[in-house]
Amino acid sequence: MTNKEIIELTECYVAQTYNRFPIAIVKGEGTRVWDADGNEYLDFVAGLAVTNLGHCHPKVVEAIRRQAGELIHISNLYHIGPQAELASLLCEHSFADRVFFCNSGSESIEAAIKLARKYFSSRGLNKSHIISMERSFHGRTMAALAATAQKKVQKGFEPHLQSFTYVPFGDISAVKAAITPETAAVLIEPIQGEGGVNSPPEGFLRELREFTRDNGVLLIFDEVQVGMGRTGKLFAYEHSGIEPDIMTLAKGLAGGVSIGAMLATAEAASAFTPGTHASTFGGNPLASAAGSAAIRAILDEGLLENCTRVGAYMVDRLTELKEDFSFIKNLRGKGLIIGMELDMPGGDIVKAAMDEGLLINCTAENVLRFLPALTVKEDEVDRMLKILRLVLSRV
Repeated sequence: MTNKEIIELTECYVAQTYNRFPIAIVKGEGTRVWDADGNEYLDFVAGLAVTNLGHCHPKVVEAIRRQAGELIHISNLYHIGPQAELASLLCEHSFADRVFFCNSGSESIEAAIKLARKYFSSRGLNKSHIISMERSFHGRTMAALAATAQKKVQKGFEPHLQSFTYVPFGDISAVKAAITPETAAVLIEPIQGEGGVNSPPEGFLRELREFTRDNGVLLIFDEVQVGMGRTGKLFAYEHSGIEPDIMTLAKGLAGGVSIGAMLATAEAASAFTPGTHASTFGGNPLASAAGSAAIRAILDEGLLENCTRVGAYMVDRLTELKEDFSFIKNLRGKGLIIGMELDMPGGDIVKAAMDEGLLINCTAENVLRFLPALTVKEDEVDRMLKILRLVLSRV
């Protein structure tokens, strides 16, 4: 089918929940994708931080093919070999002792919220209050929506799940003021992705960890977007030198296959007993096999080092670009999640870049967000910047 044919079918039959660009991507390899009409694009969106290994990484493709020929699905009524293997890899390389598998980032957040409340209720304590951050994004299911402190996302879905309080991102005084005897957890993204690629002040996460621990409150890190190597560490919390009690993952966990995971310490996870939570497809053989292949590729192929090196190179080159265009306000981020804040909306720039063969993203209305694969090379960054400079020169 052509772009036109796919678009017509989409507009006729698919729920209209997305403002889609007028192309249909049908093939991908590394940092390149092609639409149905054969046009090639340099992809600096990576499925919104999903294809961290690039499109169709050989090890992930082979793992999927092999597993699909053996067993695609079996119920969690039984032990699942690939699931056990993936859980062991996640725990061995993180703070966690236990993993609950699901299918998406929103589901992982739902699991984390349920676990935090169940942890205290199982101990006879009435603690259901959750504190999250302004400009956060945690998903679009009902509990995740209640935790997401953006009115534009929440509008029209009232009444929301109760007992959520929002405080300014990075403000430890506001967190302390919001704590009540009923507070179960603080939920935070180590770096806010959808909120505009925002990092907290230096030392904030460490102070937050000390405060929550001293007050018997669980700390939940949402690493759905910034986990799995995106910041130059396997997990973003590693930069701060502290560990959460619970962490959520999805997006880049399985190289493009749908998966979600909630990781927790043995103490926190003890509240999840048989029958308290479940997911029919969570940790299925196919997704789990892809996840194990993805983690091994990140660790074995030097992708964390590549992320750090090329990310720094990209920031340096973008800084040069900033000096030439007065409407670029600042740059921020870590590793290969980089935001360029403009003093105007960025939607038209994204469209113009696509017309020139470059896929980028705009979030928070005026922040161009760059999320290339962790395999990206300096020459690909140069190609991206050449197109971006051309587009910006027309503004």
